[in-house]
Amino acid sequence: MNPLKRIQYNAPVTLTFALLSAVALALSHYTSGASNRLLFMVYRAPFTDPLMYLRLFTHALGHSGTAHYINNFIIILLVGPMLEEKYGAKPMIIMMVITAFVTGLLWVIMSPYAKLGASGIVFMLILLSSFANLQKGRVPLTLILAVVIYLGREVVSAATLDDNIAYMSHIVGGICGALFGFILDKN
Repeated sequence: MNPLKRIQYNAPVTLTFALLSAVALALSHYTSGASNRLLFMVYRAPFTDPLMYLRLFTHALGHSGTAHYINNFIIILLVGPMLEEKYGAKPMIIMMVITAFVTGLLWVIMSPYAKLGASGIVFMLILLSSFANLQKGRVPLTLILAVVIYLGREVVSAATLDDNIAYMSHIVGGICGALFGFILDKN
């Protein structure tokens, strides 16, 4: 049997997101960042600019470089398939689109700087994954620890560091993940 026929496109939403982000990264490389500024970076722009509305979503596809891309997609490719299997493709798309929009909109409202990357979605997936084994009437210790460790670290970092990392996006993404977990919990 052909070994390539054994490879399965097992998590279409997660894998397609990773591939689209890789294409955006390649475009950015070949255009010296111009494609990021035009399509894959969210920043304050006139309301008359139709691309501003698109960028509220597409900023999650853009990355500043290979290391930024790898750091985000290590987690997305590890956690995404499990969540996609549990919740389904359509809910995953909806959660990712909402998280991208909310983090993008809040960034435009609250920051004078440009932002790009999937870190809000990463933190949404991290917190959402804590709900994977939720049982009726019980709060998993993993959920508590994820909130304390991931979101706690981001709140402290946001308050104490000035290093151009979008901690607000991490925090908001984590909050989105927790909200989605509570909403989707069947128990």
